[in-house]
Amino acid sequence: MILIADGGSTKTAWTLLDDKKNTVGEFRTEGYNPYFWSTEQIAASIKEQLLPQLNGSEIKNIFFYGAGCSTPEKNEIVHKGIHANFPNTQILITHDLLAAARALLKREKGFAAILGTGANTCLYDGYDIIHNIDSLGYLMGDEGSGSYIGKKIVRDYMRGYFPETLAAAFKAKYGYQNNEEIFHDIYTKPFQNRTLASFCNFAADHSSYEYIHMLVRDSFEDFFKNLVSHYPDYRSYTFNCIGSVGYSFREILTDISENKYQMKVGNMLRSPINDLVKFHIEHDVTLPAKF
Repeated sequence: MILIADGGSTKTAWTLLDDKKNTVGEFRTEGYNPYFWSTEQIAASIKEQLLPQLNGSEIKNIFFYGAGCSTPEKNEIVHKGIHANFPNTQILITHDLLAAARALLKREKGFAAILGTGANTCLYDGYDIIHNIDSLGYLMGDEGSGSYIGKKIVRDYMRGYFPETLAAAFKAKYGYQNNEEIFHDIYTKPFQNRTLASFCNFAADHSSYEYIHMLVRDSFEDFFKNLVSHYPDYRSYTFNCIGSVGYSFREILTDISENKYQMKVGNMLRSPINDLVKFHIEHDVTLPAKF
């Protein structure tokens, strides 16, 4: 059997295929970004969350596309964590950006982006990523992402910039009594990128407010200004995007892409997993000789 995984910073979607490439199972676990997870933590989480769902299925190959899996050193962290639970399985670890490109573009050349908890972009030649501008992560970049929008949301609330009714809605949702409680949550909880991105849900729930609309729009304009528009001849490509944030605010994203940056929108998907699995079914995706 073959196990295909799309791993974001927040969650991982797994699909199990039998030897005839029929889908026989779909599962969910935490996300395993190696910038925030150790090998031991990944191994323990997979043992607890994934193995019981597989019910002893014999896995021949695992294709893991993961956020943060962008260097051999980071890939090795994830590889060892998975291998600890699947010692007899061939495992390929690669970047979730390749999953996005394969899901969005199949074998076509083009531009692909991720706007979820984090952000990323690339040019794709139908087989591999050929150009990537580093998004720099949630501390220094990730413009347009959930963590970027969430940071703006919580920052403006803490500074008292929200309209009165919006501030009341924020306080009612999260229950914070003062800024110190917010500082405590952000700086003491693990996975700060997830904590910041969680505030993006407030933007989605209150998108009818002009203040929220403009905050999200400004975030996407930063995304285009600092990342998308720096690709050579970017207007010659369609804008293709995967991720819950891009999908939730796709009308704003489309307006900026087409009307401000003259980049026609192609495909927008909430999650790559179904189209990624379809890519594996339709195309011969092999593991490298060394794995």
